[in-house]
Amino acid sequence: MTWTPSSWRDRPAKHIPEDYPDLDHLSDVEARLAAFPPLVFAGEVRTLKQRLASVAAGEAFLLQGGDCAESFKEFSADNIRDTLRVMLQMAVVLTYAASKPVVKVGRLAGQFGKPRSSPVEEIDGVTLPSYRGDNINGMDFTEASRTPDPERLIKAYSQSASTLNLVRAFSRGGYADLANVHQWMLGFVDRSPLGERYRMMADKISDALDFMRACGVTSQSVPQMAQVEVYTSHEALLLGYEEAMTRIDSTSGDWYDTSAHMLWIGHRTRQVDHAHVEFCKGVKNPIGMKCGPGLEPDELLRIIETLNPEDEAGRITLISRFGAEGVKEGLAPLARAVKASGRTVVWSCDPMHGNTLKTESGFKTRPVDRVLTEVRGFIDVLNAEGCVPGGVHFEMTGQDVTECIGGAQAISEADLSSRYHTHCDPRLNGEQALELAFLIAEKLIEIKDASQMPSRVAG
Repeated sequence: MTWTPSSWRDRPAKHIPEDYPDLDHLSDVEARLAAFPPLVFAGEVRTLKQRLASVAAGEAFLLQGGDCAESFKEFSADNIRDTLRVMLQMAVVLTYAASKPVVKVGRLAGQFGKPRSSPVEEIDGVTLPSYRGDNINGMDFTEASRTPDPERLIKAYSQSASTLNLVRAFSRGGYADLANVHQWMLGFVDRSPLGERYRMMADKISDALDFMRACGVTSQSVPQMAQVEVYTSHEALLLGYEEAMTRIDSTSGDWYDTSAHMLWIGHRTRQVDHAHVEFCKGVKNPIGMKCGPGLEPDELLRIIETLNPEDEAGRITLISRFGAEGVKEGLAPLARAVKASGRTVVWSCDPMHGNTLKTESGFKTRPVDRVLTEVRGFIDVLNAEGCVPGGVHFEMTGQDVTECIGGAQAISEADLSSRYHTHCDPRLNGEQALELAFLIAEKLIEIKDASQMPSRVAG
């Protein structure tokens, strides 16, 4: 059967709301979106795919992060800038540690919708539809707010366009200058309770920058030092919106989803014969897929074959999300099967979703130590299986929130209520995210040093 952007409509579709009160209104909004300008361009998407091919080959590292779910209420230039700043700081640390370029992909400019474990929520005997993300319905527990509204898709598009404009301005207009980013990182080192642990690496980065400057390598002489590439990504959940944003590239004749550079298929929607895999197999964007408990090796290989039959490098990113206690048992057979198949993939680690718990006070949170433990386990498993640990995928914000417990700040359960702002799942704050980068860097340096040690010959 010939693929079209609408062929997914003939397949079972999970986690797409069916309770829009006026389906004609929804169809009208999707038709309006189909006439809007693209948010990203096919050439940018192809460049990202090339960058991800380098990650798959072990020549670069993938840093993918941002909000759990973007919101209309918290949308501001400051929040976008602060999230980008933390990603740039993390990238500097990881670039130095891995001696590789870092591919920066934000969970932004389109990451609104979220699959929920239940379609309804009950409070004090009142049952209403669950909050599914600002592009579907509202967070307030009222019937009017929880009723899906197609016009929210138009607002989500507009906010995504504004976010992209800001990201492009910040990443190319001097804000991302390497010297500036390093100065911000030094401020973190000075403030952090674990500052001494990080100071040695920070000092080495300073020495490297001083050496480059002495050689005449500055942002004035090498403009690339003042600019960075930042790509966008989101879960391809609302397929009506994704279909409306899918266009034929005039230069290649291929279909591209112009809502984002990269899309991913969630853990709950990865069925090989269902709508989300059907849609994603036909667009040329890089595709991620969450891999968690219950995914069998044979099923994973069938999905990879469906999404990437020609084994195009940079096309597939497998995002492990097993939790700190399950990463070794869950990831190893998948890595072994993919390695044996000869398939080219990027292996990335989502250490957030498998480590979520609810406190006695009712807050969802994620202990930072479990997040770090899963990342370490991910790297160890892939190294043992002869695969490349290519990147991390995490939920964070540049705001000073208290949503994940632990870390150098020692945020406790009692602290959660002070600055708990997420609309969905708990996020690392800026300092916790940078702490994660330093600890990943330590692990990458350890691996690099071990690979460079001369082997002992018995004799």
